[in-house]
Amino acid sequence: MARTLVAYFSASGTTERAARDLAAAIGADLYEIAPAEPYTRADLNWNNRSSRSSVEMGDESCRPAIAGDAPDTDAYDTVFVGFPVWWYVEPRIVDTFLEACDLAGKTVVPFATSGGSGIGRAASHMRSLVPGATVREGGLLNGRHSQAQLSAWAQEAQR
Repeated sequence: MARTLVAYFSASGTTERAARDLAAAIGADLYEIAPAEPYTRADLNWNNRSSRSSVEMGDESCRPAIAGDAPDTDAYDTVFVGFPVWWYVEPRIVDTFLEACDLAGKTVVPFATSGGSGIGRAASHMRSLVPGATVREGGLLNGRHSQAQLSAWAQEAQR
């Protein structure tokens, strides 16, 4: 039987809610991509070019450390990866996660939360980080959705 993992990074709790709801709707395991050094409110100020998030996103090679070990993905066929949209892609800590896991042969489905933009270039950027995986386009999971809606979205997103 295929197993599914929902991995997520959440800066403010919004993406965490979406990830928990998605995992419950599809019967998936849940993994938080937690930063080794938690982000402060000042770190997340995207209007400040010197803030931690701005500096990280300005450096394509930046890979913030994750707290603890990355999950063993051997038993999973599909990995949903959730994040807030930062600069039209996934935050660099998600890149750390993607590169730490062996996702070859897996289906990876990005999902995001955003206050004003779409998921942007995330899927194409993620493809460059996990060339052995099939990375789908994914989409936004803003707001509240029923379990039936989330289940239907997940089925469609995997195609």
